[in-house]
Amino acid sequence: MRFEREQLLHALRVERVADALAGQDFDSADALVEAAMDVATPLSEDEIDEALAAHPRIGERASGEGAEARFSRAEQAASDDADEQLAEQLREGNERYEAQFGRVFLIRAAGRDRRDIVEELERRLLNDPAEETEETAEQLRQIAAARLREIGQSA
Repeated sequence: MRFEREQLLHALRVERVADALAGQDFDSADALVEAAMDVATPLSEDEIDEALAAHPRIGERASGEGAEARFSRAEQAASDDADEQLAEQLREGNERYEAQFGRVFLIRAAGRDRRDIVEELERRLLNDPAEETEETAEQLRQIAAARLREIGQSA
C-alpha cells in the first residue's frame, strides 16, 4: 500500500515526515506506523510547533470538515463531560500551560476521560521545558500512530 503526502499529513502535520514516507510501499498499517515512528523520532521543536498548529486546544472542538478535524473530534469525544468544574479546571490548566510553555497542551485524548486529562495536565505542569518538549513529541507520535493505523486499515 502507498500513501499520498496529504494523507500522511493528516496523521502528523510535519512535512519532513510526510515527505520521507510518501510514495513508499508498505505491506501493512503496522509497517507504515513503524516507519513513521522511526522518521518522527526525534521531532525538533520547530516540527512540534508545526504539528501543534493542526491541533485544537484540548477541550475545544476542531472546526472544518477536513480529515484532521474529523480525527480530532473523534479523539476528543471520550473527554466530553458535563461536569462544569472539570471543564473549568481544564480551561484554567490550558491557560497556565500555555503561559508556562508557550504552546497548547497536547495529549492523546482517545480513550481518556476528562478527569484523566486534567490530572495529566496538572502533572505535566511540573515538567521542566525540556521534559515537556519530549512528552509533547511523544504524544504527537502516539496520536500519529493511531491515525496512521486507521488510514492504513481503510486503504
